[in-house]
Amino acid sequence: MPPTPGDRVVLVTGASSGIGRALAEEYVRRGARIALLARRKDRIEELARSLGGRAIAIAGDVTVDGDLERAVEEILRTFGRLDVVVANAGFSVNGEVEGLSLDDYRRQFETNVFGMLRTIHATLPAVRAARGSYALVGSVSGFVSVPGYTAYSMSKYAVRALAEGLELELAPHGVSVTHVAPGFVDSEIRSVDNRGTYKAAKADPVPSWMVVPGPKAAREIADAIDARRSEAVITRHGRVFASLGRHAPGLVYGILRLGRRFIPAIDQS
Repeated sequence: MPPTPGDRVVLVTGASSGIGRALAEEYVRRGARIALLARRKDRIEELARSLGGRAIAIAGDVTVDGDLERAVEEILRTFGRLDVVVANAGFSVNGEVEGLSLDDYRRQFETNVFGMLRTIHATLPAVRAARGSYALVGSVSGFVSVPGYTAYSMSKYAVRALAEGLELELAPHGVSVTHVAPGFVDSEIRSVDNRGTYKAAKADPVPSWMVVPGPKAAREIADAIDARRSEAVITRHGRVFASLGRHAPGLVYGILRLGRRFIPAIDQS
């Protein structure tokens, strides 16, 4: 049987900010113990302290072979089990195709796709033993691709495909897989450059009225994982675009072609 909420151990990758941080806080409120994994050690150590001793901070990079295996060893040594894995680490490479190199696309996939695969491979024995859950964090961009974001959309379409296939593979083992597709959520992703470096001064191109607070999104995501749902599209606008992308792609791309001149210039720095 799946573990009860208070018994669970949850690993969140990309836990230093945004959705990852909000999910860690939400799961502690639900009684879980948390393993925080991110590159920025100072950020996750501060977060672990704020969570009142129910979290451990593990510095690691999903693009580095061996980091996830070492993280799992530490989680099992500390907590004895691993029930839920939220594969959240990711960033966005922006720019039109002619302005991006093959290395830009490789860098995008190395984090958003292969980083997720490293996470799954390293954690699968423990999650399967617990009959636990995976949450693979994609994006509404995995349903609709817009000009200037092909690298990001390609990676998130791949995440969606991975989630759909992995769910079928793991269902016989009692493991659930939830594909999480957020729309615009309050996070640092839009302040990160094409090399994955955070730039505090980089302006958010999305109007504030369209951005959903992290804690609200985290509650919706955690509810979907706990219910072992196959998919959770987060934010009202996200659900609209995902539905149109699935059921009326011609309409979506007609709108995008007409509105091309209103899409903000893409910062390729």
